[in-house]
Amino acid sequence: MNKLKLITRGIIKENPTLILVLGLCPSLAVTTSAINGIGMGIATTFVLVCSNTLISILKSVIPNTVRIPCFIVVIATFVSIVDMLIQGFVPALADSLGLFIPLIVVNCIVLGRAEAFACKNRIFDSFLDGIGMGLGFTFALFLIGSVREILGSGSIFDFKFMENTEILVFVLAPGAFIVMGLIIAAMRALQRN
Repeated sequence: MNKLKLITRGIIKENPTLILVLGLCPSLAVTTSAINGIGMGIATTFVLVCSNTLISILKSVIPNTVRIPCFIVVIATFVSIVDMLIQGFVPALADSLGLFIPLIVVNCIVLGRAEAFACKNRIFDSFLDGIGMGLGFTFALFLIGSVREILGSGSIFDFKFMENTEILVFVLAPGAFIVMGLIIAAMRALQRN
């Protein structure tokens, strides 16, 4: 498979959140701001890249009968690493993302890529697939978080540029559903053209 397509399909054609509609829990819960979206996206990308690569390396020694538990152990290891790194170096982001970092272990995007791609393909291809899917997930979270932050609080990256124009619903949970629905509708419309 073309190496560039491995990266771009996760961003555009098979975006895990906006096209495949996977990983909605963190997509809706942590995207109250653009920085939260980027932080969660980078953490998930790290886990995707590392777990895809290691699972591809170990695919010939992992017995088929315990494949999924082995994948979860590998994923949990990298989630623990990223969780400790975020707590150590970006404690404000760790406080903001809270429980959603450890929940990357059960994110269907990560486990799905391990099962559908990494255990069946070469190491470098699995590495690139992790980057592509991670960048697509990060892009989706950033987009949702940016729209919610702009409309909900009149700011972006804590830079306030609108006064008294905030729409409270976008800071709350229903706003996440509204923004996500509108972005998915726009993506589908673009795909048709």
